[in-house]
Amino acid sequence: MAHKALYRKWRSQLFSDVVGQQHVIRTLQNSLKEGRLSHAYLFNGPRGTGKTSAAKILAKAVNCEKGPAVEPCNECPACLRITEGSEIGVLEIDAASNRGIDEIRNLRDKMIFAYTEVRHKVYIIDEVHMLTTEAFNALLKTLEEPPPNVMFILATTEPHKLPATIISRCQRFDFRRISLEDQVDRLEYVCREEGVRIEREAAQYIARLSDGGMRDAISLLDQVISFAGTEIAYSDAVSMTGGIAAEVFEKMAVSIRDGDTGQALQWIEQLVQEGKSADRCMENLLLYFRDILMIKMVPGSQAVTDRILDISRFAPIVDSFSTERLFKIIEVLNQYQIEMKYSTQPQTLFEVAVLKLCTLGVGGQAAAEVASAGSAAGGTAQEELQTLKQRITQLEQQLLKLQQGGLAVAAVEHNLDAAARGGSSVNTPGARAAAPAVRRSGLKLDSYLQAGESELFKQAQAKWSQVLAGVKEAKITVHAWLVDGEPVGSNDDHVLVAFKSAMHRETSEKPANKQVIEQVLLQVLGRPVKLATVMMKEWKEAQSGFAAPPVEEMKLVQEGSPEIKEEWIHEAVKLFGEDLVKIKEE
Repeated sequence: MAHKALYRKWRSQLFSDVVGQQHVIRTLQNSLKEGRLSHAYLFNGPRGTGKTSAAKILAKAVNCEKGPAVEPCNECPACLRITEGSEIGVLEIDAASNRGIDEIRNLRDKMIFAYTEVRHKVYIIDEVHMLTTEAFNALLKTLEEPPPNVMFILATTEPHKLPATIISRCQRFDFRRISLEDQVDRLEYVCREEGVRIEREAAQYIARLSDGGMRDAISLLDQVISFAGTEIAYSDAVSMTGGIAAEVFEKMAVSIRDGDTGQALQWIEQLVQEGKSADRCMENLLLYFRDILMIKMVPGSQAVTDRILDISRFAPIVDSFSTERLFKIIEVLNQYQIEMKYSTQPQTLFEVAVLKLCTLGVGGQAAAEVASAGSAAGGTAQEELQTLKQRITQLEQQLLKLQQGGLAVAAVEHNLDAAARGGSSVNTPGARAAAPAVRRSGLKLDSYLQAGESELFKQAQAKWSQVLAGVKEAKITVHAWLVDGEPVGSNDDHVLVAFKSAMHRETSEKPANKQVIEQVLLQVLGRPVKLATVMMKEWKEAQSGFAAPPVEEMKLVQEGSPEIKEEWIHEAVKLFGEDLVKIKEE
C-alpha cells in the first residue's frame, strides 16, 4: 500500500517530537546525560499520549552508535533497525496476546544469551496490566535482578491493575492528557507538512473530540483529509465526524434563556433529522453549559482553557445567565441524562429536559428577558403563564393558612359532632382524649398515632436498610429521594415515612416512583404494603398534640351513694337499651 496512515507516518522519532510530556522527557534526557539509567521503567497514562513512542525513542537513545545521547541520531544502523522494528535486540511485546506464564518464561530464558549487535537489550511490554498473576510472578525476580545490559520498559493505561511488587521495582512516569492548545499546534504542523490548509476552528474541533490523545487526533485528521481534500473548513470536520457544531448549542442556549420552547424544539428536530443521537446531544448540551458556568465563575481556570481557546466568543451568552440558573440547568440535565440510560424513548426525555429548562427562572430577571425578547404573540403567552403562576401562589398561601388553622378546625369539628349526638365534648372517665386531626399534606395522622409501634412498623423499621438497597438496585434515582425519609409509623397496610425535605417527599410520591418503592416493600416485607408520606416536622407536631389517656382519680364513696347509682344506670342503658330501662325514684 502506497498510503501510510498519518499517525504512523508522524509518530514521534525524537524526544523533542513528543507532545505535552515535557516532565517525562526532561527526566529521561537528564538520566541519559548523566548515565543514571534504570533497568526498569513503567510508563502509564491515557491512550495515545506517547508511551510506546517514548519507549522506542529511549531504546534508540541508549543504543545509538553516536550515544548514549539525549537524542538518537536516527541515521546509524542501530537507530534505523529499531525504527523499522527489525532489531532483534529491541523486542516489543503485546501483553494482551502474550499474557500467559509460558510466554514470560520463554522471554526470561532468552535473556541470558548475550547479544552484541546493540549495547542494551530492551524489552518493551505494552499493555502490561493484561498479564496473568502467574506471568507477573514469573517476571518478578527477573525484573528485580535482570541480566547485565537488559532494560525493561512497561507501558499500561491501567496501572492500578499491576501488583505493587512490580510497581516498586520500576521507575514510574505518568503521561498526561495532551492539552488542547498543544494538540492544535501539532495538527497544524502536520497539515503544513502534508500540504493541507486547515481552519484553526476545525483543528480545535478535532482536538476536542480526541479527548487528550494525540494519536486519536491525527487519525481523525486523516479521515477529514480523505473527506475534504487539501482545504479543511470547520463545517467539513463537523460533517465528517458526525458531530454537532457549537453554534447549534449556542442558539439552543439562547432559546432556553428566552423561554422560547417552540424554537428549542425546532433545534432538537434539526439534530434528529441530521441523525444525531439523543444521548449524545444531551451530553454535549451538558458540557456546553458546564463551559459557560466555568467561564462565569473561574474564567482563568485550566479546566476552561483546556476545552475552550477563544473565551471571548462565549461572553454574550455567559452574561445573560445567572450563576443560580446555570446550576439549576446542569442539575436538570444531569438528572435526565441518568434517567435516559434506562429509557426506551431517549428523544422524548431530551425534549422534556429542554422544555423544562425553558421554564426555569421565568420569574424575576428571566421573566423580564422573556418579555423583551418575545414577539406580541409570545408576550401574550408569557402573560397568561405569569397570571397562572400568580394564581397558583395565591392558592398555596390560602392552603397554608388552612393548614396552620388545622388544629382549631379539628377542635370545632369534634365539638360539633359531640353536640349532634347530644353528648358533651368533655372527656368522660376512662375514655381516651381525642387528639386533634392533623390534615396537612392531605393525610390524617390519628390512626398512625393510635396504632403506636405495630408489628408492621417494627418490621419496616428493622428492614429499612434492605428496602433502601432494593430501591437503589431497582432505580437509583428513586433511591436518591427516598434516602431522605425514615419510617415513623404504620396503619393496617400502610407504612408512614417522614421526610425532612419537601422536594424529596413530593418526588417519592410520584406514581411511577411510588410504584417502585411499594414493589420493593412487597419483596422485603413479604406482604402488600402501601406507602404514605408526611413531613417530619408535621409528624412531630402531631405527636406533641396527641394527648395521653387521663389518669382516673380514685374516690372513696359509700355504698348507695349517688355516684354509684349513676354508674349502675349507665351500665344498664348500655346492656338493655334506653327504651327498656325505666328509672323510678324511691
